[in-house]
Amino acid sequence: MADAIARSLAKAEALCRGRGAALTPIRRQVLELVLKAGRPVGAYALLGDLERSLGKAMPPTVYRALDFLMEQGFVHKIESQNAFVACLDLDHAHRSQFILCTECGRSVELLDDSLSASLDRRAAELGFEVTQQIVEIRGICPDCRAKAVA
Repeated sequence: MADAIARSLAKAEALCRGRGAALTPIRRQVLELVLKAGRPVGAYALLGDLERSLGKAMPPTVYRALDFLMEQGFVHKIESQNAFVACLDLDHAHRSQFILCTECGRSVELLDDSLSASLDRRAAELGFEVTQQIVEIRGICPDCRAKAVA
């Protein structure tokens, strides 16, 4: 897992350099914390982790870092949980869909461009201009289903 986190951080740093954006030490650390969480994590949990390593930190520090990371496409917000997850595909801008386990909190990012296009098309047919698309599906993951049967 440490290798995957290191690769994701290196990719984010390279993308920022290429875009002329600054992945400051705080932004990098917040991204690393989201990557390490491996599941949706709230801003105040991130703040607590940040304070343990840096000392005093204020909520705006975390929220500004998260805003930057979302703008860059490095993290996504799980709106229903007011939580954040690392993006699986940093190579291209996309809108994601998420499947969320109601038992353990696990999230799985779907990268289904055809679903996004279909929703955009249907909205346009109804006269809507889509400005934000959030798709969250709730269910029970295979691990939790297996535990329930055992």
